[in-house]
Amino acid sequence: MADSFGPMRDEDADDGVVGMGPDSGTPRKEPIRVLVVDDHALFRRGLEIVLAAEEDIQVIGEAGDGAEAVEKAADLLPDIVLMDVRMPKRGGIEACTSIKEVAPSAKIIMLTISDEEADLYEAIKAGATGYLLKEISTDEVATAIRAVADGQSQISPSMASKLLTEFKSMIQRTDERRLVPAPRLTDRELEVLKLVATGMNNRDIAKELFISENTVKNHVRNILEKLQLHSRMEAVVYAMREKILEIR
Repeated sequence: MADSFGPMRDEDADDGVVGMGPDSGTPRKEPIRVLVVDDHALFRRGLEIVLAAEEDIQVIGEAGDGAEAVEKAADLLPDIVLMDVRMPKRGGIEACTSIKEVAPSAKIIMLTISDEEADLYEAIKAGATGYLLKEISTDEVATAIRAVADGQSQISPSMASKLLTEFKSMIQRTDERRLVPAPRLTDRELEVLKLVATGMNNRDIAKELFISENTVKNHVRNILEKLQLHSRMEAVVYAMREKILEIR
């Protein structure tokens, strides 16, 4: 069944959004091109109105289900796909994988009412870079789009908490199972990965470890290459699953 929702709040949200990724601060020359995907026409229209007020964001198209989203993504090649999870014909998570195939450079943010852990995990596995609940404020939508376009991962705090809790349970359940040896990370890379797992961005990690922000970026790049992953969020998921990191 499709999601139902109330109007987004115009006031600042109390929870905010947990972000993971670089904070370049470099202005973009071209607007961020966004494809809006939701089975509610009224919600799509509301997002378009809100985002139209942002000079650096341009809504280039919309779709009412996952199947249409894949077609539009292939045709329009958006920078960001803002997509619901549960839709008729084809859901957002299923469409996520196909969109990454037809528009590899597109980054996908799931914007949904679903606070189910299973939807979050499957969305990450399918290649989503963000997972936000529709309770966030209108201002936070634009902020999240900019952050993901700049290389960050965005997740609602309540979902981040569930993610970490599940990781801990998963590790405990697999204590007696022998795991395939993971690629070896250096001590410094492990330090960086642990800080990434807390939600810190590159600038904060640099301050914490007394190194430059560029050095942090290089460490993150090396971590992703060694683990053969595509995003910081995937690196954290992999590291916790393989017991590279220990959550206490």
